[in-house]
Amino acid sequence: MNTYTFLILRLAIAVSMFGHGLVRLPKLSTFSQWMVGNFDKTMLPKALILPFSYVLPIAEFIIGLLLLTGLFTKTAAFSGAVVMLVLLFGTAMIENWDAIPSQLLHLIFFAILLQFMTNNGYALDNVFFK
Repeated sequence: MNTYTFLILRLAIAVSMFGHGLVRLPKLSTFSQWMVGNFDKTMLPKALILPFSYVLPIAEFIIGLLLLTGLFTKTAAFSGAVVMLVLLFGTAMIENWDAIPSQLLHLIFFAILLQFMTNNGYALDNVFFK
């Protein structure tokens, strides 16, 4: 993989994560209520879902922003993978099987970034951490 390919993949997942967070942040309370409502009939306690529903958009926004700029890229990619794994578990709990392929695709993007991190040539990491 070359640096251009890595950049395109990094920016693609960055835009997705950044966009998810950006549109949810202004309506954080509404998003949280929607998410908690989706988990009403699961075995997961509201005490776990409620804080996660507030943290998720912030995490998506920050991960997306870091990946857009290429700052702390490895940490951002690993964090994104962890978020996707948690989302996959939650999606299985609510039996929303249609959402799983999209989440798996995001997870694959993060795995590729982590695998080919040495190709992260166009990034602020290279300015600040050389």
